[in-house]
Amino acid sequence: MKVIASSGRDDLARVYIVEFENGLQVECAESVQPPLPLEQKWVMLVSTLFGCPVGCSMCDAGAEYHGKLTASQITEQIEMMTRRRFPDMKVPSKQFKVQFARMGEPALNPSVIHALRNIPKRINAPGFMPSISTVAPRGTDRFFKDLLDVKRNLYSNGNFQLQFSLHTTDPVLRRQIIPVNTWSMPEIAAYGREFYSSGDRKITLNFALAKDSPLEPEVLLEHFDPGYFLIKITPLNPTYRAMENKLSSHIDPSSPEERNDLIESIRRAGYRVILSIGEQEENRIGSNCGQYLRAHANSRNSMKEGYTYPISELVE
Repeated sequence: MKVIASSGRDDLARVYIVEFENGLQVECAESVQPPLPLEQKWVMLVSTLFGCPVGCSMCDAGAEYHGKLTASQITEQIEMMTRRRFPDMKVPSKQFKVQFARMGEPALNPSVIHALRNIPKRINAPGFMPSISTVAPRGTDRFFKDLLDVKRNLYSNGNFQLQFSLHTTDPVLRRQIIPVNTWSMPEIAAYGREFYSSGDRKITLNFALAKDSPLEPEVLLEHFDPGYFLIKITPLNPTYRAMENKLSSHIDPSSPEERNDLIESIRRAGYRVILSIGEQEENRIGSNCGQYLRAHANSRNSMKEGYTYPISELVE
């Protein structure tokens, strides 16, 4: 694997375009979260597929698909970013969070399970916490069974984060946003109840909420027990796909308090609610969820809200 380009800044976030021996490219990213120092929290996002066959309506990484990464190729991304900051491969960060979410739906690749088993053997990181974000595609029961085993054996007691990306409580609209056959909300709820054990982090239900996308507390309560699940609401990040599909964010990152009525209604239903608004500079770097540097490089359009940092070629 070699790094062929990058964009960003080391004191906030950096995206890397990497190429493997087969000539295929993916992206990975790292970020810190000011004002927290690197020693407190360090976040990585790694790719699991060469592209993505799902094609969510707001995601720039879903334009094409060329297959699955091996466990070694997944781990190499983590090792490369670790080595840049910690050549001895000892990560001192109290929370070292690795999200399998830059490019590709992780549940479509069994190699993710193998990588989860191998990473603790290759990197000395007491604070390591994997994070799987998934749309729960149908036909992946074996992946989720193996994920449950890995969590119980290696990452129990709050050392694992599982997130289901729903984006709306309207099942018809959800299928439009995520245009593949997925588990239903009752199926996700049943798996969550089995997955969760005392001491674990609650399972996240993620809503990158577009305008006119319903998020109804009554529907949540019908399926998801607040004892097992929490709700995360994020803005819709600036992407070409969102622009093409005329999607705009329900949450204004510069004025999130405007939507407190929605958040309060979900809290009154008994849920812990996280309003997750990151550094807006990451949108300009192109490191946020749904963004993909290659989509920007290949586009004839431009956007002032995102992808304004230059892509530097041949950094290694």
